[in-house]
Amino acid sequence: MSDLSEGDSTLITLTADIVAAHVTNNSVAVSDLPLLIQNVHAALSNLGKTEAAAVVKHEPAVSVRASVKPDYIVCLEDGKKLKMLKRHLMTHYQMTPADYRSKWNLPADYPMVAPNYAEQRRTLAKSIGLGRRPKTASAAAPAKTAKAAPARRGRAKSTEGPPAQ
Repeated sequence: MSDLSEGDSTLITLTADIVAAHVTNNSVAVSDLPLLIQNVHAALSNLGKTEAAAVVKHEPAVSVRASVKPDYIVCLEDGKKLKMLKRHLMTHYQMTPADYRSKWNLPADYPMVAPNYAEQRRTLAKSIGLGRRPKTASAAAPAKTAKAAPARRGRAKSTEGPPAQ
């Protein structure tokens, strides 16, 4: 036991303490003790080590080309069919559209709204007159400026002198 380093002896002591605490509070079969000791020791020895496998390459739920349909957009994160992707990304993944586009290497003009839905909204906005200057305001403004406003009269001056004190 003298050939163990200080770190190894600490690791063995911690393993023994954890297993002893677990066994006193839980019923464990005698045949399961070696496996329990081995698992606890492995978990403690792997603490603080970074794994190269921790970096996971993201795979989209569907292909990027198949994600944009006329009536819906498919979320690459979970494969849901949505009309508006922006709110879904923020509520479920706390991602902005820019984060989403950079994560999946999408172009800057990748839509966040289904094309048919965007067209419906565009025609609705045009029908109520959004995006155009109002005709009444431009015609009424010159008429008001052409008509001269009457001169305002000031306050009537009092004929008496200054008040006596």
